[in-house]
Amino acid sequence: MDRSAESACAPPDDVRWTADREAATAFDHLYEQHVDFVWRSACRLGIEDSDADDVVQEVFFIAHRRLREFEGRASAKTWLFRILFHVVQHHFRSHARKHRHLSAGLGLDPDRLPDVRAPGPLESAEQAEALKVLDRLLGEIEEERRVVFVLAEIEQMTAGEIAEAVGINVNTVYSRLRVARQEFEGALRRHRAGEARRNP
Repeated sequence: MDRSAESACAPPDDVRWTADREAATAFDHLYEQHVDFVWRSACRLGIEDSDADDVVQEVFFIAHRRLREFEGRASAKTWLFRILFHVVQHHFRSHARKHRHLSAGLGLDPDRLPDVRAPGPLESAEQAEALKVLDRLLGEIEEERRVVFVLAEIEQMTAGEIAEAVGINVNTVYSRLRVARQEFEGALRRHRAGEARRNP
């Protein structure tokens, strides 16, 4: 094929520019709407605060590259979580190779959580303490069940969305969620009993 035939088949520059601009706008919107969700979810899945920014950046780098493939059959939140889930798994595999062990805690630093409401000092301290407690309680749930629990109870995703995001069937979602709730309630009872002993 000669050059003139190739140029006849290519879209005009203004069409390509418009498509690129629309894609950039769509990505900006996706980022603004879901960056806090991805950041929170990364922390809840066990990513340490010092690594969370890198993980979130990697998730949106992949999302930007694959945005044209996103057909809207799942929600954007589900699609992003599926990317995050794979990035987190890769992160832990790499971390394990480097350090030969995984951190037992979630590593969440509540003082770094994004918060657009800018609460006062007392409210900030109360929120930080509550998040530390939640962090400890979540750490007592086995990892596979914790993922399902976080998405259902904290992010309010449906069983179908969770199944699609994690790559399991809906019955497994319900099974893991049932056990995770029991584990969380047990951890909460132990925490309250400990608080009662410390503050009679």
